[in-house]
Amino acid sequence: MPSTKDLRDRIKSVSNTAKVTGAMQMIAASKMTRAQNMTRDGRPYADRILEVLGDLAALAAKEDDDSVTDLLRVRPVKKTLAILVTPDRGLAGALVGNLQRAAGVFIQETEGDVSVIGVGRKGERFITRTGNDLMAAFSVPDRPRLDDTVAISRMLMDEYSSQRVDRVVLIYARFVNTAVQTVTVQQLLPVEPPQRGEGDVEKLEQLDYIYEPSISEVLASLVPRYVETEVYHGILEAIASEHSARMIAMQNATDNANEIVEELTLDMNKARQESITAELLDIVGGVAALEG
Repeated sequence: MPSTKDLRDRIKSVSNTAKVTGAMQMIAASKMTRAQNMTRDGRPYADRILEVLGDLAALAAKEDDDSVTDLLRVRPVKKTLAILVTPDRGLAGALVGNLQRAAGVFIQETEGDVSVIGVGRKGERFITRTGNDLMAAFSVPDRPRLDDTVAISRMLMDEYSSQRVDRVVLIYARFVNTAVQTVTVQQLLPVEPPQRGEGDVEKLEQLDYIYEPSISEVLASLVPRYVETEVYHGILEAIASEHSARMIAMQNATDNANEIVEELTLDMNKARQESITAELLDIVGGVAALEG
């Protein structure tokens, strides 16, 4: 058994580690709350704009309008562009590994060439290390605004409109709750509006909305806004997932460190008792030897 001094040193070291992980847990918890609120506030708008796209696309199809925006045109997929959103830092449990694994599986299973835009240093390093095509790399702050992600959205829309890529997907961690983050692969381009039945189209026509200058032009201006919103909202989801995963990981690390301190303290008390017992036996043996 280690000496009491060795055990005391280990207890001190593990206690210091517990203090660090505890502080990181508190920091992640404060950032997590803010990120979760931003994510929840943005979901209704992202969902609603997709519903409006479905309505406009159904009305445009009913009018046999062939002037469809390039971002809605479906082409045979020869090259795919993936946006991989990962954290810049580690210590987030299995989140980074799950994202990298999902990206690797997607690249292997996708037919044709695949290029990647990395958002976050962990994803950028993974793509570079595995030898895949890294088209560009971006970094966003912990509290991003829409302006911070517009450059990413415009780049992928330019790539698709110029027909240099035939499909664009977003790979990110969707925030479910504090304990659950789901790795999601979402197609961004071509945009796939929700399908509408004949009854739904008739109801839309009965509303008698007036679209100026035309349905197709309104649709063409709304689709880029939808892509920008989805990219921004996906990054918000990824940030909320990162802070949640890091808080849980640091909480588990702190709990484990405290358990180790308890076990080491018990071992140190046992070693101290054995030392005291050995000294008492030596004293009793010495006294008995003198009396004999």
